[in-house]
Amino acid sequence: MIPTVHEDETRCGRTARTPVRYTLTGTERGRALGSCAEVEGLFGEPHRGTYELFGWAPTAAVPRWVGMRVWLVPEDEALDPWLLEDVEAPRRSPGSDGLVLTGLDDYEGPPEGHRGAVRLHDGHRWLGSCREFTRVLPSERAERPFVLRGLAPGEQLRAALAKGTRRALDLEQADLEIRDDRGEPLTDHPLPARVSAWYPSSHGAGLIDLELDDGAFTPLPSWTRPVLERWLAGPPDAPGSWVALDTRLRGAWLHLVQDRACRRSHRPRPAGHAYRLDGRHITDEPGLYLALGEAVNGPGGYFGGCLAALDDCLRGRFGCTTPATLLWRDAAVARAHLSRRLSCDGRSHDLFAAVLGVLAEGGMHVTLA
Repeated sequence: MIPTVHEDETRCGRTARTPVRYTLTGTERGRALGSCAEVEGLFGEPHRGTYELFGWAPTAAVPRWVGMRVWLVPEDEALDPWLLEDVEAPRRSPGSDGLVLTGLDDYEGPPEGHRGAVRLHDGHRWLGSCREFTRVLPSERAERPFVLRGLAPGEQLRAALAKGTRRALDLEQADLEIRDDRGEPLTDHPLPARVSAWYPSSHGAGLIDLELDDGAFTPLPSWTRPVLERWLAGPPDAPGSWVALDTRLRGAWLHLVQDRACRRSHRPRPAGHAYRLDGRHITDEPGLYLALGEAVNGPGGYFGGCLAALDDCLRGRFGCTTPATLLWRDAAVARAHLSRRLSCDGRSHDLFAAVLGVLAEGGMHVTLA
């Protein structure tokens, strides 16, 4: 039985003082299925692909966290390189000549059963090579319930729960929209919207706890929790809030900056504006785009997350109207860290020069200092 939801001075059974942080939204029509202030099971360990590399011959030290992007380049040139993201290297067994890597697999790797030699790089250096590799099938992951606690159900969800059939409870794909404590849209996350259980909530009259089947749910990596919790309090009010983060956490910060920017309207400044870029902390690719975003749009601002996105931002929809000028202070830091990069197939390229080229072509006159 579904609790009755009263819409009077307590909106959807919830007092005005309780923040509505999470909204379950159907993707088909974009209608809100319900909202709540607390979820359980949002963070965890995503399914990761595992590779075992035999006859590993290192050319550089491989740390425990290898990098956000690691390319496996087959010696067989008929095959394209493939990508592992957020790559870790568990400790090797004493006496073993192999290396084990785990990462988020893009499913565009070699044909099934291919065991040829590969070389590895992380985008800026070669890590080594192996004589053969194999993909290890992942172990069964224990399912954890995903629960929206204190949910105020919308009309569509209440009707589905009242019907209670398997078909009615399969709400297909949905999104979990996340707002910060100010009520501003921050990010969203896809969810399998298959209801497995619901019951009255201890969070208040008229509210329910709704459990969703997590069989197809990809949780947010646990290590991203500090970044999300920082942003839930609201956007930063001073530049450089990200500078103390490592590359992995800077990448998570950039992802939230980009998500938030895509949910906000931007009022472009008139052409001819002069911007100042603080380049002291541009020691990696996420730092580059975070610093650019703050230079154009202030603390927590966004102005591209890759070369293609930077080019798109220069067209005037993200706070800047060109022609404009950019004073890039301490540019030598970025030049030192970004000039020697490797493309997916291992060819050398200069990311620093490429960024300057995109800015120039987009109408941004850059002065390096």
